[in-house]
Amino acid sequence: MLQQMEKILVIGSREHAQRAVDVLYRTGTLHLTDVTDHLSAEEIRLRKWDSEIREKMAGLLVKIGGVLLTLPDIKGQESRWREMYEELYWRETSDIIEEASSIVSTLEERIRELSTRKTDCELRIKAYDRYQKTIEKIRPLEEQLPSLEGFEVTVLLIQTEFADLIPLIEHELYRITRNQCEMVSAEIDEDTIAAITVFNKRFSDEVHSFIFTKNVNEVRLPQEYMGKPFEEVLELIERGRRACREEQDEIEQTLRSLSEKWYLKLSVMKHVLSDKLQEIEVFSNFGQTDYVFAITGWVPARSLEKTKKAISRKFGNRVVIADLVLSGEDLEQAPSLYANPWIVRPFEFFMQLVRPPLYTEIDPSPLLAFFFPLFFGLMVGDIGYGLVILGIALVVKKRYADQGWVQSVMNVMIISSVPTMFFGFMYGEFFGDFGEKMGWLHPVHLFGISLNRIEAILPLLILSIGLGVLHVMLGLVLGIINARHMKHRKHMAEKAGMLAVIAGGILMLASLAGVLPSVPVFAGAIVLVAGLPLIVYGAGAIGLLEIMGTVGNILSYSRLMAIGMASVILAMVANELGGTLEILLLGVIVAALLHSLNIVLAMFSPSLHSIRLHVVECYSKFYEGGGTPYHPFQRVKEG
Repeated sequence: MLQQMEKILVIGSREHAQRAVDVLYRTGTLHLTDVTDHLSAEEIRLRKWDSEIREKMAGLLVKIGGVLLTLPDIKGQESRWREMYEELYWRETSDIIEEASSIVSTLEERIRELSTRKTDCELRIKAYDRYQKTIEKIRPLEEQLPSLEGFEVTVLLIQTEFADLIPLIEHELYRITRNQCEMVSAEIDEDTIAAITVFNKRFSDEVHSFIFTKNVNEVRLPQEYMGKPFEEVLELIERGRRACREEQDEIEQTLRSLSEKWYLKLSVMKHVLSDKLQEIEVFSNFGQTDYVFAITGWVPARSLEKTKKAISRKFGNRVVIADLVLSGEDLEQAPSLYANPWIVRPFEFFMQLVRPPLYTEIDPSPLLAFFFPLFFGLMVGDIGYGLVILGIALVVKKRYADQGWVQSVMNVMIISSVPTMFFGFMYGEFFGDFGEKMGWLHPVHLFGISLNRIEAILPLLILSIGLGVLHVMLGLVLGIINARHMKHRKHMAEKAGMLAVIAGGILMLASLAGVLPSVPVFAGAIVLVAGLPLIVYGAGAIGLLEIMGTVGNILSYSRLMAIGMASVILAMVANELGGTLEILLLGVIVAALLHSLNIVLAMFSPSLHSIRLHVVECYSKFYEGGGTPYHPFQRVKEG
């Protein structure tokens, strides 16, 4: 069922507008609507300062976010965070913006400088690591290098598979430098060859240009390392790396000190300003004259008193809430909010498969909550499977306690496991026919008919079709009620006519089959024929074709028997196959694997088909959808 909604008008002195919005935002019960729906546009002009303050707040939030990303987080201050939030929230927005801007401008330049230095240190450390790795690889070649003034050294790293390129490169370098170069190469590991080239500095540009065109990995050491022994170079690298890390520690300490002073306050300001910005984003729905402001929206009837008290407590009679008189058009625009008992709530998750219900139509969730477990149990119908499904659902529910949709689906499985075990008792099934073979239980007999699913195919088919008749006719009855609420006379006539045709057809079949011998065939024919004009009036002549569609809808429920039959046959195959194996343990494993597969199929296939029977066969008879979900104007999160 859906909650009753009331539409209200909040009106007061213009000077209290921002504070009134704050109170409504904190109360979190008002679904906002455009105030111009109730007040003429000539009486209302929107706030001119909204766009200016919105831009200022949005820019400030970006800056605060950048500062917070740089500062290390300070943990363990949740209670202080909430206290500071409450304190800041009720201050004037302009004061918060001014203070936040002052803090950010003070910190921004300092943090930018520290961030630049920190990044520079990280890059230098990476360079030192790269130089060290390269020098350690080519260090064995040091003794072969000549020591000459005015010459430059470059290192080439070449993959072993391209070793044939080295003579070609050497030949070209001799040509470029006019034989004023020397190249020494050696394998430094199984994948890499290092080639160290010493050449006259006069040819530096030509040499490096040539190397670049050959896509060879060139390692150019900094100028301060040139001409020094590799041992000394490694010491210089280590010294430089150590200096960088010391500078990093100093920067981190400075950032930590700034964070201890400002992180908490900036974090609170960011959330307060974000919430204030969210409030301002909806100001286009509000209206004001030179003296008053006006806000309209929907409130659940049970939250109306709470909303009025929140406004009254803050403003007294300076801001008031008036209940608006609702027209039929207003009710069609009202948002939808579920108000179902606990056992129905999990099934609201499946309502996301269709459009939200209109406020003026019947919520189909209770119908789904009753028939889904019934259909599921009828199809699965096994005590053992029901127990396993119950166990799986409880474990998954506990494991994913923070996932709302998982909780809903597992609660549906828990509820559905009960009729599964009930029908399992009626069918005499415990992991297929295992329970019956062990003598633990046997199929129940009703009216002289055994409910063993292998033997009772026709009775179960009739039962499935009978449930289809009941389900579809119930959908038509609900369709009549919805059409009456919405004053759709033709829709009401069409649904009533279809109901009469189905009822008349059933009476005729029951009379011909001898089930209702006291009812003459022509009585059913009269009811059937009486429904035809109603269908034509409501849907035109083409509506008569819908009769066959409705019959097809009813016959679709035969899948309840068919899917259940497939499940029990697979369970029996598991037992038979496991029992034919001579090795007991192997037989148990095979049977367990097949039963596990069947249980997985039993959790998904019956669920999907049950939902399909509701959405396609039943809901099509009464459910229109297309409503507006209830979205209260409220803070999404605390922090």
